Amino acid sequence: MVNNLRVVIAAAGRGSRMESSTNKQYMLLNSRPVLAYSLEFFEKLDVVDEIVVVTGEKELDYCEREIIKPFKYNKVSAVIPGGKERQDSVWAGLRKLGADTEFVAVHDGARPLLSSAVLYRLLEEAREWGAAIPGIASKDTLKAVDRDDFVRQTLDRTIVYAIQTPQVFKYEELMSAYQQAYEENFRGTDDASLFEHFIGRVKLVEGDYDNIKITTPGDMLIAEALLRG
Repeated sequence: MVNNLRVVIAAAGRGSRMESSTNKQYMLLNSRPVLAYSLEFFEKLDVVDEIVVVTGEKELDYCEREIIKPFKYNKVSAVIPGGKERQDSVWAGLRKLGADTEFVAVHDGARPLLSSAVLYRLLEEAREWGAAIPGIASKDTLKAVDRDDFVRQTLDRTIVYAIQTPQVFKYEELMSAYQQAYEENFRGTDDASLFEHFIGRVKLVEGDYDNIKITTPGDMLIAEALLRG
């Protein structure tokens, strides 16, 4: 079992689809900030020994004062400002971790409903392959469309997955991928896309349908219902 897992939580996204002036990670979900659920999850896991939170520059003090200190998240070693895009924010978080980091989990702070079973499966596969990500198969038929919104192709949904976080990597290899990405001005849609491009294969692990990302007001209602259930 991995003895050194450190976590970077990306919590700098504004989330325009939430139709709120409040960063979605700080909106209240059952009377607690969305971000607090992820922090509590990693705080309780023995395998995790450090957490770095990357948030908006204007929210640094708020995060420290209203979330980290009141809830006593002792594993949080730093709350730092993010960059222009998510990739920039994660890169800042990765560089904050020590060189002795063995494995790193990168997680979106807007996913509050985490599963320890999924995380341990990710750790097991990342130890063998260097990178592991959670994904869920589509329950619906998937179609690719052209720019005019006409169907171009019906996709084989048995080989197409929606990818979630946390994504777990060997730290040195992910750092190498990020360094090369910046040298070549490469932009990816997630951390795994950088690893795929510069390092090698990424292992897919069965995710959790409850691990939703808070993106719209309706997602808050779904998350509340899942927490009650």
